[in-house]
Amino acid sequence: MAKRMPATTALLGLLVAPSAMAQQSPANTTTPPDPAAPPQTENKPGDPSGAPTGAPATMQTITVSGNRPSEDFQTTRGSINRLGAGNLMDVPQSVVVVNRALMQSQGVTTLEQAVRNVPGVTIGSAEGGNIGTNINLNGFSARTDIYLDGMRDRGQYYRDVFALEQVEVLMGPSSMLFGRGSTGGVINQVMKKPFLQKATELSLSATTNGLVRTTADVNVPFEETNAARVSMMFQAGKASTLDQSNVLDFGIAPSVKFGIGTPTEVTLSAILQHRKDQVAYGVPNLNGYPLNVPRNTAYGFNNDYTAQDVIALNATVDHKFNQNLSLRNQTEFVWVNTSVRETSGGFVGSLAANGSFVAAPAAWTGGPVVSGLPLDQLYVRQLSRDRNINDITVENQTELTAKFNTGPVGHTMLAGLDLNYESYTNKSFSRTGTCNGTALPAGSPGCVPAGFTTGGDSPANVPSVPGNYASSQALGLGIYANDTIQVMPWLKLVGGVRWDVYTAQIGNSINSANTAGNTTVPYYTQTDTFTSVRAGIILEPTPEQSYYFSYSTSFNPSLEQLTSTTGTTQLPPESNQGFELGAKYELLKGNLSLNGALFRIIKNNARTTNPDGTFSATGQIQVQGARVGFAGRILPEWQVFGGYAYLDGRILNGTAANTTGNVPLNTPKDTANLWTTYTINDTYEFGGGLFYMGQRYANNQNTVVVPAYTRFDLTAAYKQPKYEVRLNVYNLFNTMYYEGVIASDGGRAVPGAGTTAMLTLNYRL
Repeated sequence: MAKRMPATTALLGLLVAPSAMAQQSPANTTTPPDPAAPPQTENKPGDPSGAPTGAPATMQTITVSGNRPSEDFQTTRGSINRLGAGNLMDVPQSVVVVNRALMQSQGVTTLEQAVRNVPGVTIGSAEGGNIGTNINLNGFSARTDIYLDGMRDRGQYYRDVFALEQVEVLMGPSSMLFGRGSTGGVINQVMKKPFLQKATELSLSATTNGLVRTTADVNVPFEETNAARVSMMFQAGKASTLDQSNVLDFGIAPSVKFGIGTPTEVTLSAILQHRKDQVAYGVPNLNGYPLNVPRNTAYGFNNDYTAQDVIALNATVDHKFNQNLSLRNQTEFVWVNTSVRETSGGFVGSLAANGSFVAAPAAWTGGPVVSGLPLDQLYVRQLSRDRNINDITVENQTELTAKFNTGPVGHTMLAGLDLNYESYTNKSFSRTGTCNGTALPAGSPGCVPAGFTTGGDSPANVPSVPGNYASSQALGLGIYANDTIQVMPWLKLVGGVRWDVYTAQIGNSINSANTAGNTTVPYYTQTDTFTSVRAGIILEPTPEQSYYFSYSTSFNPSLEQLTSTTGTTQLPPESNQGFELGAKYELLKGNLSLNGALFRIIKNNARTTNPDGTFSATGQIQVQGARVGFAGRILPEWQVFGGYAYLDGRILNGTAANTTGNVPLNTPKDTANLWTTYTINDTYEFGGGLFYMGQRYANNQNTVVVPAYTRFDLTAAYKQPKYEVRLNVYNLFNTMYYEGVIASDGGRAVPGAGTTAMLTLNYRL
């Protein structure tokens, strides 16, 4: 009989485990398992990872009792080996897992859509220096903190979920586990893996915008312990209600796994992807807010494009010497090419008597420049965003895991060596044209009315002119060790340390003579070393409850993104500290997970911009707050997933640009989400949810406010063992909101799509 969990055990009132919930137990459901999902295994004695033993599956007798259906939103085990614990109850940090069941229920197709389920996450839009998936986590940029199966995935490209099993978001600084970066946390994409069961799943979907998408997932076992799996995706059409949002994308992700369930398992996988999209660059600001224009308005040309090719290769070898000693070696190669010819709206103004463009003042209030002009008489000066980027990452990681006892104390020791090489090149281009015959500043191809999309192709008489060629490369080495110590049955201690050395060099073709007064450097090299630590204490009075405190650090070298071109002073790495106090519960016989935490993240030596364009390491930023989350089944038919995060962000020490005391950009105080479904007779499913984002700023000066919003979505499905028909409706009430925020051009914001419906057919063989 499950023990009751009294409400008095809740941590600081963040989480209260209602006694009524603790006493209930949903009956076992007879929902058939998803044939395209790997079979879940029970933990075996002496094998906390839950991995199958070396005996062939055909010779085992397995009795499953109360096995959780594959459609569950709840995930209780993570995939990141270096966390030192498969069970998320034993991890002294907040971890949110968005699994395939939740993504399919919501009709998720991109990584940005998936992580929207994580409170404290905000989205940045495209800009000249950061193209692709741009995510802020707990108020800090996570652009270089995205991982693929635990290996850094730093390329500038837009990430699809067709090859993913789940997405794991680890909150807080984590350089001890992952090396440089991870100020606000890390985002780990977990690829689909081959398994010993033949399965095929086909999917076809279409939206009211005109987007058609199809995916396939085929798993084929061969011989007794091997399997191959391939996932494929193709989509074409208009991706949003916004103008100029057409896409043409396809990808394939093959993988093969040898020795499944044997002491030595070898996994080879790849993602090959091509995209040719029109990317939304949003609207400029006017008078402290995003320009108030119809949501579908776009300021580019019809033949703008962002073309991307991705090759990601991974090889992993797992060897178990015995139940207590294992070795893993993982090698990754990622190449990303991004070719861009995009045009965005840059600055708002009006036309002078001669037809030339006149920019509005930054704080325009209807003054003489555009006095009393209606929207249809305002104009936007366009900016070209042209460039060609090549990103290469090569990484090898070796990890040894040993379990042993020192007297009555148990240890799970993880030791590792991480080697990586990165290179980056960026060739910029610009297009400069005229506004009604009057020359515009360099990089502005033209001017267009502010209130609607004019369309048309890029003018033939406005050529693309080559600009700076930036090239850079970096080498990194990390040595780390982490020990999880079982002091008492109810007490665990976690401690780890990592030493990193990171050396990077950059070069620029402009200012090759290093002209005095020009802050762009022709060549620059820097080597940083840093020691990161991790410490935690975990109290587990019962297996159903866990209380923890953790301290962790991370660092960000000044050349981390390999794109710095200004400043000539050797800057120390930004150093980050994280404190977290939290609680985790499993209620209703493990069918419902609850968690909550208080946290504080402090960034020291933050790089701040000087008036001459150089940088100084004098800034300090702090984000503190609280988060709660829940996932699982309240009743066998009723599922929930959601959470809330409160972020109190402050720039404690800023720059001469009056940022001290301000809120960091794209850091709302409140974010929340809820998704719930109810299934009748295992056949009819109804559900929906909401996403709430509080007010945030589009720049650190806090001069551009992006309003709060609440978006409602719905889903309904007809489910059969072999197929499922699902309808998703997004933005049910056609709410006007801004999805992406970026600081470029004083602060831009990308509107979210209007009401959209998607019909999907999933068929399983």
